[in-house]
Amino acid sequence: MSKHRGRSLTYRLVTNGIEWLARVLCRVDDAPLERVPHVGPFVVVMNHINFLDAPLLYTFLLPRPVFGLAKIEAWDNPFQRFLGNLWDAIPLNRGEADVGALREATKRLEEGQILVLAPEGTRSGHGRLLKGQAGVAFLALRTGAPLLPVAHYGGEVFWSNLKRLRRTDFHIVVGQPFELDTRGARVTGEVRQQMTDEIMYQIAALLPVQYRGAYSDLGAATEEYIRFPRGALSNLQGPLT
Repeated sequence: MSKHRGRSLTYRLVTNGIEWLARVLCRVDDAPLERVPHVGPFVVVMNHINFLDAPLLYTFLLPRPVFGLAKIEAWDNPFQRFLGNLWDAIPLNRGEADVGALREATKRLEEGQILVLAPEGTRSGHGRLLKGQAGVAFLALRTGAPLLPVAHYGGEVFWSNLKRLRRTDFHIVVGQPFELDTRGARVTGEVRQQMTDEIMYQIAALLPVQYRGAYSDLGAATEEYIRFPRGALSNLQGPLT
């Protein structure tokens, strides 16, 4: 069965084209994505390096019902607007509680879809983790959806490799899912940031040391508000093999 069954011709041509181009220009280690469930609701939390990672992960996660949140400014760019509309992304007003975007994301999660979200909120460019934005904790608490950390690295050298006509090794690591649990605490801004940092440390633990950036000291990580499935190990104890 086609992974794009029921989609428009434009969708199939563009999406297949991007996946084909990604495989030509990159050596994508996508085998770990087999660990990603095929239905939601859950939120994939990933690091964000450059323009490459979001469309690559979107196409390689298909035929899973995935969708994303994208800053509303992206619609000012004709190509990004085209992809955002084609892939049914949800425009997000950053810096405020975007009730409409949250309501739509919650609706789709309840329908069994999978949200792909980058807590950093912007591209790092260099591949090292930036400080996570507290919106991810707000959304996870409001929706109650489990979180699945997916880390990737290698894409930061894409442009330099392309200039040298070299393929880029794009590595993907899938971690252990978990949920946020307030443990009865009042959710202040400080608590939301701690929750966000705990999420980011789970992503950092999946990355080689040189990519951990703001979360390089795993010894400083806490798990006060994180709850793993019974019998499951924390990602801080090492990536799944």
